[in-house]
This record gives sequence, C-alpha cells and structure tokens, in this order.
Amino acid sequence: MITRTLPAVAPTEAATAITAALATPAPTGDGEEQRALQRARAFAEPLLTGEVLDTGEPVLDHADAVVEILRHIGGNTDLQVCVYLVYTTPYLARPREAIAKAFGEPFADVAVETHKLVELQRQARRRVVAEASNPKAAPNALEAAQTENVRKMLLAFSRDLRVVLLRLASRLQTLRYFAAVKREPPQALAAESLHVFAPLANRLGIWQLKWELEDLAFRFLEPETYKHIARLLDEKRVEREQHVEQVRQRLEQALTSLGLRVQVQGRPKHIYSIVKKMRGKSLDFDHVYDLRALRVIVETVDECYRVLAWVHEHFTPVPEEFDDYIAKPKPNGYQSLHTVVRDEQGRAFEIQIRTRAMHEHAEHGVAAHWAYKEAGTKGYAGVTAGSSYDAKIAVLRQLLAWQRDLGGGVSHALFDDRIYVLTLQAAIVELPKGATPVDFAYAVHTDLGHRCRGARVDGQMVPLNTPLANGQTVEIIAAKEGGPSRDWLNPEAGYLVSHRAKSKVRAWFNAQAAAENVARGREQVERLLQREGKTSVNLDELALEMGFDAADALFEAVGKEAVSLRAIEQRLRPAEPVPAAEVLSPKPSRQRAAGGPSGVVVVGVGALMTTLARCCKPAPPDDIRGFVTRGKGVSVHRADCPDFLALAKRQPARVIDVEWAAPTGGGAHAPVYAVDVGVQAQDRQGLLRDISEAFAREKINVVGVQTQSVKGVAWMTFTVEVNDATRVQRVMAVLNDVPGVLKVWRR
Repeated sequence: MITRTLPAVAPTEAATAITAALATPAPTGDGEEQRALQRARAFAEPLLTGEVLDTGEPVLDHADAVVEILRHIGGNTDLQVCVYLVYTTPYLARPREAIAKAFGEPFADVAVETHKLVELQRQARRRVVAEASNPKAAPNALEAAQTENVRKMLLAFSRDLRVVLLRLASRLQTLRYFAAVKREPPQALAAESLHVFAPLANRLGIWQLKWELEDLAFRFLEPETYKHIARLLDEKRVEREQHVEQVRQRLEQALTSLGLRVQVQGRPKHIYSIVKKMRGKSLDFDHVYDLRALRVIVETVDECYRVLAWVHEHFTPVPEEFDDYIAKPKPNGYQSLHTVVRDEQGRAFEIQIRTRAMHEHAEHGVAAHWAYKEAGTKGYAGVTAGSSYDAKIAVLRQLLAWQRDLGGGVSHALFDDRIYVLTLQAAIVELPKGATPVDFAYAVHTDLGHRCRGARVDGQMVPLNTPLANGQTVEIIAAKEGGPSRDWLNPEAGYLVSHRAKSKVRAWFNAQAAAENVARGREQVERLLQREGKTSVNLDELALEMGFDAADALFEAVGKEAVSLRAIEQRLRPAEPVPAAEVLSPKPSRQRAAGGPSGVVVVGVGALMTTLARCCKPAPPDDIRGFVTRGKGVSVHRADCPDFLALAKRQPARVIDVEWAAPTGGGAHAPVYAVDVGVQAQDRQGLLRDISEAFAREKINVVGVQTQSVKGVAWMTFTVEVNDATRVQRVMAVLNDVPGVLKVWRR
C-alpha cells in the first residue's frame, strides 16, 4: 500500500539490514521475546523510515501501532515480529530469501503471503471506485468486486491463519489514523471495514477489534447519525455513569459478602451497536435498555448462576430480555449470561455474567488463543496434536461462517455459486455449488481424482455423487492405480459438477482412445507392409513423408480412419511416369464447362469427367482440389483431405484447379451429396436413437450407419445426404449436446 512505485532496495542496503538483524544475539532467556521484537524492528527501520502508505500514514508508525494493537489483544511476540517483516517486503529485492535468511522460512511465508493479500485488497478497492464512477456499471458490479475480494481473503487465510490477525489489526490502525488526522477515508475502505472486517472479528470472537472497527467505520459512513447518537449519549452521561457506579458498588459488596471472588465493571455501550438495536427492534433511544450496563466476572459456571439468582432476587427482571449464552453459546463460541433488570426507580440496565475464561475468550477470541502461537522457532512447524488440529478446524469453520454472514455490503446471492470445504490438513478448497467428493478429489490433484474410489465426509462414508456443503471435511479413499469411471461423465448420475473435473476425465478417456487408435492403426499398417513386402520400411520416415511428425501419429490417424490404407499403399509404390498428354496446365482464360454429374467444373479447360472422392466425400461449399487419374478423369477431393495431400506431395503435376458448378435447379431437383459424420460417445442404451433423432430434427436424411464399440466407447459413422455442407456443421453442433457424446467430426 505505497503511494508511489519505488525501486527495490539495493542488495547492499538489504544486506546491511540483514546483517544488523543477525548481529543481535539469538533469543535464549526470559528476555528473548523482547530481543526478537527489537531485532525485527531494527531490520525494518532503515527500510521504512521516510516511507508512507497510500493513506498518508508513515509506514514505520503504522507498523508500530499494529504491533501495539496485537499486544493489547494478547498476540504473542512472534506475531508482532511478523508485522515489521510484512511492511519490509515491498522494499526488498528478494523478500522471501532476505527474510528467510534473517528470521527463517516460516516468517518469510507469513510476510510474503500477507503482503500479497494487501495488494489484492488494494486492487479490489480500486476496481470498486472505478466501477462506482462508471454510469454504465452493472447493478451488482460493486458487490461482485467485493465478493471476489472476500474469496481471495478466505483462501489466503486458509493457508496461514496468522494473516487474519495481521489484517484485522492493520485495518483498525488505518481507521484510527483517519480519525486522528480528521480526514475521510475512501468510502470503499470504510464499507469494507464495516461489512467485511468487523463481521470477521465478530466470528472469531475478537470483541475488542470488532466494536472499534464498527464504530470507526460507521462514523465515516454515516457521520450525521453517529454524531446524533453521540450527542444523546453525552446529554445524560454524568447521571448515567453515577447510576452505573452506584449499582456496581452495591453488586460488588453484596457478592463479595457471599464469599465470591468477583470483579464488577461498567461496560461501555458502543454507538454502532446502539444504532443496530434501534433499527433492528424499531426502538427510540430512550428504550434501549442496555445503555446502562455492567459486567460481572466470577471463577466458575456455578457462580455465574448464583450471581444471576441474586440479581433477579434483588432487582426486577425484564423476562423477554434474558439470554443464556452459557447453555447455548453463540456460533463464534461466545458464552455469557445476559439479563436486563430494573431498579427501585424503574431504571433499566443490563448485566452480563461470565467466568474469567469466558471473558478472556470474549475479549480476544479463539484465534488469539492459539492461531499465531505456531510462529517462530518454538513450534512453528504447524499443528500436529489433536487438540491444536481441532482448534484450527474450529477457526476455519468460523471463517466459512463469516463468508455466509456477509449481508451488509455483500449480497448472499453472489456466494451461492461457490462452496468451501476442508481437507484433512485443514486447507480450504473452493468448489462450485453442488460439487461432489469426485470434484473435490480433482481439485486437490488430477491423479487423486483418477484414483478416487470412495470418500468420507466429516468422518462418515458417503456415495461419490453426494453434494458437499460449506465447512465439511472431506477425505478421499484412493486406489493405488487406475482411472476414472465412465459413469462420472453421465450428467444424470451427478458425479461431476466442475468443468475442470469433467475436462480431466474426458482427457483421460481421450488419451485411452488415442492409445487404442494407435494400436489398431499399427496393426493395420503392419499387415499392409507384410502384404506389400515392405516390412523393412522406416516407419518414422514414412510418417514424415505423409505429413505426420512420428509413426504413432500416422498409426492414430489410420486407427480412427482419418487416413486410408490406400493412401499408404500408393505412397509405397513407385510413381509411374505421367504421359505428356495427361499433364494439364490451366489456360490464362477461365472458361467454364458444364458441370457433370458431380456438379464440379475444371477451371480453364473443356469438359472433363469428374468424380467425387470417396475418401473425403466433398460437398459444396467445401474448398476442393482435383487430381488427374489414369483413365478415370479428375478425382475431386476436399482441400484438407489427407489422401489428396499425400497424392499431391508425390505427384504435384497431376493437381488441377476445380470449383463447384453454378446451381442449375433447386427444390426437389437440387443435387445431393453423401457426407460422412463421425461420432465418438460413451456406449449406452438409446444412444443411436438419440443421435438419429438429432439428425431428424435437422431434417437431414441418414442413408447409412456403421457402428463399433470398443471397451465401452462407441465409434459411429453416419452417411447423410445434403445439398450444402454448412448443414452438416449445424447438425454437428447439435450432436455435441447429446448426452454421452465425446467428439463429433467430419470424416
């Protein structure tokens, strides 16, 4: 987030910073954490001094403030070290190598990953601003850009959860800076803070960050409403604070006399939460009960309920305002008793009752307890123990729930096309909605998809066509070797949803078909060579002469009947001398002769007998060429016909220009041409019927069908009659949509 494009730090400058950092003694005792933090700041200071963010805030000041925020919410020193390393990244020529050398690979990974996310968010906000200034922008363009940003954040967080804390603390400091210098931040940044970052802090239970992000962002988005509520709070602030202090002292004395170790404190009510409650419950300011609020912290759960009983006995409870979040915690793990009561004067106030452990969780959240404790040299290798793994899964599920929560600035509908599931290693995999375990396997690795034979979802065995849901953990059971099932390509079976997985399965079967074609073509060519007594022919050279790169390419073409054995046979036989009388040269004038039965005329000469080649079966308006035969006139081929290309290469003097004759009639008297259409498909019941119906719908007459099934794959050739080859292209497009069809081509 730098205001200008800066050259990377010269190697000597980076080396100086690294040397200075390495010169600091390695942590060894009780003061090792502070020395590690000082070492990181010493590394960053020469690089960051004098540089500013695009907000105008000095980079080093911003980093110092983020470190202080993380310290305040309980972030350990390793996470604080990461802060300085993140902000040095854009000023190092090779940041990963430089940071890894000075602090180790894990710290380099966190720094580079976080900087990458910062840049992605910056670009997304720029797109939002650009779209907002475009009067032709689609109605959901801004939400779509924001949604894509959230997706990137979600996937980045899945790789390293320390990034979550770093980004939340950095965003809070950015809002604090704008408030301190009394400047308005970009609306896109404020909206993102309120509708994306604050819900994330809430989902992770980091209350201290949540309320401040909300209040600061709301202050910039709705300044008049913010000032109005602040003014109302200030009008009776002294009276309210006096009342809260009186009740606090009374509670503390009474509960202490019961033998409880108790802490009673006033709880500030934040402006955004007041506005949300007023709007959500259609209340005016005077009817927001918890403007006066107290928090009681005790040692055990039993003591929580003892305190609740005493409060309800000595004050008048408001029944509809009681919530037991101990018996039924909030989705983010928050636990507490909430009750609203009235004193003798009828003044309402809220009391929250919780244990110290619950209070620690509410203040700092699940992420603050463990996520960043993997950093540094003391166990930075990752989560291996069961309890740590469970904690990581819990936080990832909160991230997924956060994605679903986003309703203020991001439309739920824009997330409806994607789901996020977890691997056993707690990595997040993004999939299209409705995806199955087979889709998941291919998303992880193509080879795992090919070998997929079973799946467990959240520990339970499920069928492979089971649709997955957000937050589930998926384990694939794979064979040691093997390939996909043809059933996976059947859309009615529901095994595959993602286009990527479908293309991988088709590619596997196409590769298998290609191997079968090569084997079939090799066998046919070798038989031909034996028959012709040419077994010593170099097959690679033969392939090159026929326009193929290698012998296997020639065999494949023969195996799928793209090249006929006749063409190879002609290539093997020596060329006969061409009588001079048969070599025809085009004359300068373009004289047209009447078209014969083939509907083809020879350019520049009188009438000649022409026949349509059976190998490629041309039809107008195909690009055509002629080849002068001995005693059979001119054989007319499609210009791309492999047989013609082979003949033309051997005897170019026999090639002659031809073109389609002008049509002389229409309707029932229009000439028709036989054309072959090849189809490769999964062999299934009703396949021939469905393909025939497609021809019938296009009003194309089928005069012949040849079919062959090899290992579940149907190879079909349909001979049809048309007066225009463009009709063949149309029906081929229709055939591609027939279920099970893998490939359609013109023979």
